[in-house]
Amino acid sequence: MTKHPRKAVSMSNLKAPTSGTPITKSEIVSALSELRDVLDTIGRPQDSPASSTPQIPQHQSAKRVSFADLSPLQRDAIKTSILTLPSPPTHAPEKQRKERDAAYYTKPFCKFLSENPTIFHVVDAFATDLKAHGYKKISERDAWKIEKGGKYFVERNGSSMIAFSVGDNYEPGNGAAMVAGHVDVLTAKLKPIPKLRTKAGYVQLGVAPYAGALNSTWWDRDLGIGGRVLVKESSGKIVSKLAKLNWPIARIPTLAPHFGAVSNGPFNLETQMVPIIGLDNSDLASLVSTEDDPKFQAASLGGAGTFTSTQPERLVKSIAGELGISDHSSIVNWELELFDVQPATTGGLDHEFIFAGRIDDRLCSYAALQALINTTTADSGIIKVVGLFDDEEIGSLLRQGARGNFLPSTIERIVDSLAGATPNLISRTFANSFLVSSDVTHAVNPNFLNVYLENHAPRLNVGVAVAADSNGHMTTDSVSTAILQRCADKAGQTLQVFQIRNDSRSGGTVGPMLSSAMGVRAIDAGLGQLSTEKKPQRYLGVI
Repeated sequence: MTKHPRKAVSMSNLKAPTSGTPITKSEIVSALSELRDVLDTIGRPQDSPASSTPQIPQHQSAKRVSFADLSPLQRDAIKTSILTLPSPPTHAPEKQRKERDAAYYTKPFCKFLSENPTIFHVVDAFATDLKAHGYKKISERDAWKIEKGGKYFVERNGSSMIAFSVGDNYEPGNGAAMVAGHVDVLTAKLKPIPKLRTKAGYVQLGVAPYAGALNSTWWDRDLGIGGRVLVKESSGKIVSKLAKLNWPIARIPTLAPHFGAVSNGPFNLETQMVPIIGLDNSDLASLVSTEDDPKFQAASLGGAGTFTSTQPERLVKSIAGELGISDHSSIVNWELELFDVQPATTGGLDHEFIFAGRIDDRLCSYAALQALINTTTADSGIIKVVGLFDDEEIGSLLRQGARGNFLPSTIERIVDSLAGATPNLISRTFANSFLVSSDVTHAVNPNFLNVYLENHAPRLNVGVAVAADSNGHMTTDSVSTAILQRCADKAGQTLQVFQIRNDSRSGGTVGPMLSSAMGVRAIDAGLGQLSTEKKPQRYLGVI
């Protein structure tokens, strides 16, 4: 960096304006406004980056300016302003972490969980938040023009997304700091043709479990219905709309214990875990035909052969009403699921718990995205990335899952756009990168202490837990642990550790598949929770 000569200015030479030529208030304001531009160049080399102060107008040169170079009016104005400035501190204050009340974080998170029950709502809410903070949506179908200091996000299938920002000081070959999670949860999805024959006056709904759903915790829950609806507009274009019937519509009723052993299970998922959504006793009328009668004609909304003709009539009307659709035949398809309508809330004597469904892994995903939004590209030479995936609960095998090419393809396109197709550049980028696979982990349950490995049982509200596994179900190793420990030390935080007992089955998450696909060093670490994999049972989550 070139050094420029500096002209010393003694404070003893800066005298208050004399009574010669009077200076009006408007002249001082005008002079100070001009000085704001001129003084921006003092003490900064001509080629140094611009700061957050107002920029020098185009007609001014970015050369060094001394006090002697100023006009008499400017010198008088700066003398006046200097005399009123407070004394500078003897030393710069140390940068401190912001300490906020827990409710500052828990209230918006609980609101987010309650208002966005399905994966499509979650991704849409994240996209809205990103746009509000200056992130630009880009499409995989388009050519990308990524710039230093830019902030972007891209979606796949409306159920997974990658958001990233590029540091102002990025250089080709620099690495990416990545946090990955998943936003899918255990649920029950509507079958392609969910309309069922009425039984004993009950209208039922055909659903299929997603991952380990429809377990015992789904009994007697207040279940709403929501998801993605494809609608054909008058122009012929098919658009995606989000629907949410956020009141108790469906319920899977238990059998009273008075009926004996049959009420204790095991239960058949196809015949005994079928939700009821309404009543229809029309079969009791002697003059009304039944479905078994060949003359029976079922009601057909939208006309024969349409998608809506295969769906429960009242459900079609409810969804159409929610979306303001008058022509039922314009609904060409949908992906709907059941969800617990009970809102997320805080609990405990001091509200130290989060009681909610769908925490796994929307807790870590939400935190990761908020962290990205609250970072800056200034003084950064890396790419900061948050990847949130679908299908983790069923193996991540689909295109929107972590086993797809979504993340490595995105990183490659970012690098190519910034630096062009340079040999070995993407390999260098991956080698210089680090991935945190951030999924929730098992917090210690005080009622079952014997199932946890000693010294490997994370507590709530103590710190992030590193998940280890000797059989490669987690990406954690000694080097990645040391790196994360350094990060925790710098932030003044505590790391915990979790590992399953040898006589228990270990789960897995997105870390190993992403790390192996890109060859990046990685670690599995996340927040602890109770009642994992028991949706929609209420959770105990750490604040």
